[in-house]
Parts: sequence; structure tokens; C-alpha cells
Amino acid sequence: MKKLIFIFILTPLFVISGACQSSIKKEVLSQYNITPIQIESQDGLKRAYFASGCFWCVEAIYESIKGVQESISGYSGGHTKRPTYETSNTGRTGHAEAVEIIYDPTIISFKELVDVYFASQNIIQKNGQGNDIGSQYRSIIFYQNEEEKKVIIDKIIYLNKQLKHGEVAAEVMPFQKFWVAEEYHQNYERLHPNNPYIQNVSIPRLKRFQKKHPELLKAKH
Repeated sequence: MKKLIFIFILTPLFVISGACQSSIKKEVLSQYNITPIQIESQDGLKRAYFASGCFWCVEAIYESIKGVQESISGYSGGHTKRPTYETSNTGRTGHAEAVEIIYDPTIISFKELVDVYFASQNIIQKNGQGNDIGSQYRSIIFYQNEEEKKVIIDKIIYLNKQLKHGEVAAEVMPFQKFWVAEEYHQNYERLHPNNPYIQNVSIPRLKRFQKKHPELLKAKH
């Protein structure tokens, strides 16, 4: 379902001039050279930001993790203000579907959140996850300070040494801004369990992760 929407919207991109695409790429790449923005803790809770394909999937995965109070779907990593689902899906805003994770650092660390990130996706797939293809579905892991950056880089170095084929595809970017997605995207997997995309993509992806790391899951009531 989501793939069909994506294909329909993306088609006009093929007529964009090479100069225009080059300009967009330069605007996105320029973000790598800026100072990351640190989000202050509130009531003892911290925030972290990740992108790895459809945010419906990623939101559900993180909300199943102990220590995570909330996972919010949105957009990050681009060069335009106030992106929407429709504009980000053109690939022209530079934004990727992302999630904001609000977590308790006394229960789960940023390092463990990074472990969850890489354990819940195809780490060598570039520019997408599964059949969701395009820059809006690319993997990006955001850091807010040098300590977080080191955690991410160390993990990528470790994973690359384990890989027999390919290398980690995730971009590592200094965090700048997270734009909350439209209300109908929030808690999508929980509110729309019978949606074909949720049934065939989100839930299987969630279950694969849960089987791999049961020790990280919230206790069932």
C-alpha cells in the first residue's frame, strides 16, 4: 500500500534537471559540516533520533523497548522547513522518515538504542528498506554531541568488520531539527493493525527484531 503511493508520487522526479538534483544534494550534504543541536533532558528523559525506512515500522519497534516512553514519527535530515508526507515523498526536500525516541537513560542507554537501530533493519541496504525505496526511506542515525557520535562510529566500525559482503549504509549526521509528522501517522501500527502494509511489512519486521532481542522488550502485562 505504501509502496504504491510512493511510486505514484515519485514518478515526476525523472524530469527534474540534473542541475536541480545536484543543488539539492549539496544542500543536504552541507549539514554534515555544522554543529549538532543538543536537546536538553526534560524530567530526566532524553531524546534520540533515527531514520531507517518507513516510520510506521521504526516507531513500533522502539515503542516495544523497555525504557522508551514514546516514539514519535516525523521527518529529519533535509533542507526544507515544515516538510509534509507528500513533499518528503517526492525526494526533493532531502528529509527522511524519522522517529523521535523519548527514553529514560536510567533504564536504557543511547548505546543500546543504537544497537536496536542496527538490529532492526537491513544494514547494508542503501536508500531504502525492503521495497520502500528512495531518499525519504534512507537510513540516517543522528548524533547530538561527540559522545553520541563516537558510540555510532564505533558500532559501525564493529559491524563492518563482521560483514562478509557490503558495508553499513546508514548516514551519520549531526542532529538539527525534527519535524513531527501528521497526526494520522502517529501510532499507526497500533491503530491500524489490519492495514495490508502493517500486516505484510511492519508486523513481520517488528517480530523479527523481537525474536532477535527478547531481553530488550517491555514486560507484557
